Amino acid sequence: MLDPEVVAVHEQEVRRGSVVVASLLMLRTPGYGYGLLEALADAGFPVEANTLYPLLRRLEKQGLLVSEWNTDESRPRKFYRTSPAGRELAESLLREWNTLARSLGALDPGPTEPTTEGGAS
Repeated sequence: MLDPEVVAVHEQEVRRGSVVVASLLMLRTPGYGYGLLEALADAGFPVEANTLYPLLRRLEKQGLLVSEWNTDESRPRKFYRTSPAGRELAESLLREWNTLARSLGALDPGPTEPTTEGGAS
């Protein structure tokens, strides 16, 4: 039986890059950080705020997101949207993701018989 902690670590590794793609795709429609946190969770990409906000700042610094402050409300909020370069990267990463998914699907023949330790399958 697999150790649940080991599984959790590896699942987190798989999800890490997918949050970048998901954020770039979702922010094609402008949104703010907290709204993005909720939208990502609703879409099956739960992420912690202390992970998302540094990611947003990094993507903005790389020119993949642009931001502006909305001061129309009592509390100013920073809105983000995907830049043209970010849209291009999202499309490229999504193509790569789909290619990898097809490749992994080709490697997985489906359910297999359990093997015994030290024996052949």
